Amino acid sequence: MKILIVGAGATGGYFGARLADAGRDVTFLVREQRAAFLQQRGLRVAGLEQELRIEPKVLTAGALGEVFDVVLLTVKAAGLKSAIADLAPAVGPDTLIVPFLNGLAHMDALAAAFGADKVLGSVVHLVGTINGDGDIAILQPLARWTLGEQGGGTSARLERLLAAISVPGIDVIPAPSGLDAMWQKWVFIVAAGVVTCLMRGPVGDIAAADGGAAFVADVVAETAAVAAGAGFEVPASEQANTLEFLTQPGSSFTSSLYRDVTAGLPNEGEHIVGDFVRRARALGVATPLIDLALLQLRVHGVGAGAARR
Repeated sequence: MKILIVGAGATGGYFGARLADAGRDVTFLVREQRAAFLQQRGLRVAGLEQELRIEPKVLTAGALGEVFDVVLLTVKAAGLKSAIADLAPAVGPDTLIVPFLNGLAHMDALAAAFGADKVLGSVVHLVGTINGDGDIAILQPLARWTLGEQGGGTSARLERLLAAISVPGIDVIPAPSGLDAMWQKWVFIVAAGVVTCLMRGPVGDIAAADGGAAFVADVVAETAAVAAGAGFEVPASEQANTLEFLTQPGSSFTSSLYRDVTAGLPNEGEHIVGDFVRRARALGVATPLIDLALLQLRVHGVGAGAARR
């Protein structure tokens, strides 16, 4: 099985390195600067007693001319449009496309470009970053990959893929429904992003403030209402788990969206929160707190607003 990984950041690089180290046929599609770096230094994973170095096969868009069995799309939302154009030559009649992006907006774009039948539902959980040396630094012992057919059920192609990606260092979880798994992660990251971006701090500080826990509960309820309107019922137990996590006393947790905003970096506010709000409007579900967070992101998220902080 020939696997093309679009992007070699922390997430794509980690999963690709693990697959390649286990003997899978992996090629990375990257920009010229990243390709030159990887060819010179190799792809390295470090942190939490994980030390791994591979000599990756890399291609740039201009050199891509062969069809792959599987394409793993690991770019962030800002790079989605160009990535779709770049990876097009790799997609043949039987190619599977497995996105790693958060939210659901990219699913529509991929379906329009390649057909919905080629795209699996997929969710990854990895806490890592690219360090100052350009290597992948793992920050928490979590590398989980949940995937399944969008409409649920199993298939021969899914079973083949699950077998190929079940390698050391990756916790692979078959999803009864790929879309349900994506919704479950989406409602969590929207809640986490809204809470930390609006309150401008870690969840432990928010929970400690008078009214903080009630505020978090209201945000979680809004996200669950939107999901329910879209046909995905968030189980009460899952809502309780989210509320417990986002109100944990003393917790230093902040969302990646909040960290990007406070660092003045481009963020996925529109892709994650903006698309969520647009779907809420279409469903007629009121989301006043999520709306307020989206407005805050639009005013202060990038550019001059971020530079002023």
